[in-house]
Amino acid sequence: MAGIKALVGLSFSGAIGLTFLLLGCALEQYGVYWPLFVLIFYVLSPIPTFIARRLSDDTDSSSNACRELAYFLTTGIVVSAFGLPIILARKSAIAWGACGLVMTGNAVIFLTILGFFVVFGGGDDFSWEQW
Repeated sequence: MAGIKALVGLSFSGAIGLTFLLLGCALEQYGVYWPLFVLIFYVLSPIPTFIARRLSDDTDSSSNACRELAYFLTTGIVVSAFGLPIILARKSAIAWGACGLVMTGNAVIFLTILGFFVVFGGGDDFSWEQW
């Protein structure tokens, strides 16, 4: 039952993050949908970690090069997701208020993704591999 509660909590926080993103696009004073390109980063960010967990073995307690590369690539994707709204706002493609809403949505969504890996990545009886 604890896994279901965690899943409901993560889905609720993901919905809040997407709400911030859509508010940054759809409010009347902003009205530009360029910030929706950060959705690509939301999809891409967990992929390196999924691949690294599938390819690496957990018998080694020392650092694993495959996982370290996955962390590096994930960090680059997350930094790019935070950088895109700033660049769009500096070029006056979006308003600074929209940039703030998108950055808030980014923080909530990426914390939700991190929470997913913390809750379901342990390898216990209820893991992300079931999904």
